[in-house]
Amino acid sequence: MSQYFSVDGHSVWNPSNGPGTLFTHLAEALVPLAGRPSGIAVTPGDPDDHPIDGAAFAAFAGALVAEYRATSHPIQRALLEGLVATAAVLARRGELVLDGSAGRSARDIPGGGAAGPDRLAELMAEYERAMPV
Repeated sequence: MSQYFSVDGHSVWNPSNGPGTLFTHLAEALVPLAGRPSGIAVTPGDPDDHPIDGAAFAAFAGALVAEYRATSHPIQRALLEGLVATAAVLARRGELVLDGSAGRSARDIPGGGAAGPDRLAELMAEYERAMPV
């Protein structure tokens, strides 16, 4: 069994059930932090098919990328890392542009450093190799 993810009708990921289900659950858990819906849906009658609304997902993922890059809290950043890198790979495959501008996070630690784009790029390269389409 596997899950199917498509962005605006374009296939972007075909993971096994474990990672696919975990990704959708984590995305829903982070909706309040992002302050917007994830854009990930479930096809009625087919719980393994996840059409993604590109515009909504780009806004959702962009908000999480911004939070990831802005926070200087190491635990906050570590908890976001997997979902953010996975979402960024899906966005790139779906030809979506993520804003993700770094700002200040409510979870900053004085003297801590925010995550730069290099770390996210490294994770995306690693994850993309492990994400079958």
